[in-house]
Amino acid sequence: MLQGLFGNASEVDVKDIQKDLEAMLVDGEQLVRAFRIIRDLFIFTDKRLILIDKQGITGRKAEYHSIPYKSISHFSVETAGSFDLDAEMKIYISGNMNPIEREFKRGADIKGVQKTLAQFIMK
Repeated sequence: MLQGLFGNASEVDVKDIQKDLEAMLVDGEQLVRAFRIIRDLFIFTDKRLILIDKQGITGRKAEYHSIPYKSISHFSVETAGSFDLDAEMKIYISGNMNPIEREFKRGADIKGVQKTLAQFIMK
């Protein structure tokens, strides 16, 4: 719980979020892995990456990014340093010059997110 409060990515059991996402999954699409950063989610399915950005005080409003793995041209990770305590991931989508950026606090499992993303992109 404390990791979530301080912005660290923590792995979420996909069974816990399956019901909430059923309406947006296509037939046969399976949840593989998910990470929570405070209220936001990185969800890896066997077909795409879903980024959920919870907004507002209550978190009821949410923005959903659905990114097919084939659309990701590359991604970068900048790890936390001595003075810059945050790590950062940028995901570049084909045809879009501006990356999708997400920050991770020190101690976040950015390596787990990076490894999972690489596994799906390199299929």
